[in-house]
Amino acid sequence: MDGSEILLLGFHHLERLNSLFFLLLLLIYCVTICGNLLIIVVVSSSRSLHSPMYFFLTQLSISDVLLTTTIVPNMLHTLLHEGTSLSLNSCLVQFYLFIAAEASECLLLTVMSYDRYQAICNPLRYASVIDLTFCLRAILFFWLGIFSMELMVVLTMKHLDFCGNVIDHFFCDLEPLLELSCSDTFIMKLETLFLVIFLAICPVTVIIVSYVYIIFTILKIPSVTGRQKTFSTCSAHLTVVSLFYGSLITIYVFPRKQNAKTYLSLFYTVVTPLLNPIIYSLSNTDVKRALTTLFKITKSHIL
Repeated sequence: MDGSEILLLGFHHLERLNSLFFLLLLLIYCVTICGNLLIIVVVSSSRSLHSPMYFFLTQLSISDVLLTTTIVPNMLHTLLHEGTSLSLNSCLVQFYLFIAAEASECLLLTVMSYDRYQAICNPLRYASVIDLTFCLRAILFFWLGIFSMELMVVLTMKHLDFCGNVIDHFFCDLEPLLELSCSDTFIMKLETLFLVIFLAICPVTVIIVSYVYIIFTILKIPSVTGRQKTFSTCSAHLTVVSLFYGSLITIYVFPRKQNAKTYLSLFYTVVTPLLNPIIYSLSNTDVKRALTTLFKITKSHIL
């Protein structure tokens, strides 16, 4: 193996469970892709779901498809062959797409929380603030901004000298890649810190502030039924936010052994993209109604 190749060890500790784990991940991957594509189709085909919140939900599904497709197919290959090798460029491309998908999810969850804030706290101004122009500008800024900023990090990483070539992980993450470098990584870490502040800390601050205002507004509603009905409009989003940020904080903030990090990383790379469409479809009456209508129309065309 030459110096330009990176060896991913994957789940070499599983031994005889590799085949079973492969089948489980393959099933999860298929369900994840189908679930997120179904959300996109349902929202696009149902006029009742043509609102900013569901528009951002389709973008979240696109982000989940990008994330899981970037990680899982190569992971399956790693399980089959008990490790796999990638060129350094392929490893950096995977890292680029991974951090772009994660960053887009951070920003999408943020703008969705802002949407809920405007809908609950300023309902009379909602239509004038969260309009089609706002949605399109936000998405254009998110995707172009994210891919541009993340490219800066990856290009800096490409100019590092790598002395090692073995990563005890199932994908090319930031920390394992930096551990392979024998160059000075100060600039790289500085760029990463800037992106973490802009793409993670600032968004989570906006989410927290939005929900503080939302909670205070809900508590002012006199009837219990009214409070429950209002809270139900943001319960799915709050659940997704808790799962997403909870898994990231657990892995990247609290120090753990590499084996533990490897298995915990499965949660935000595999499990979260699977759960997002399930949470939104099961807890949202409008989505369930649109799904039922879509299935009836599809069934009538088939029969």
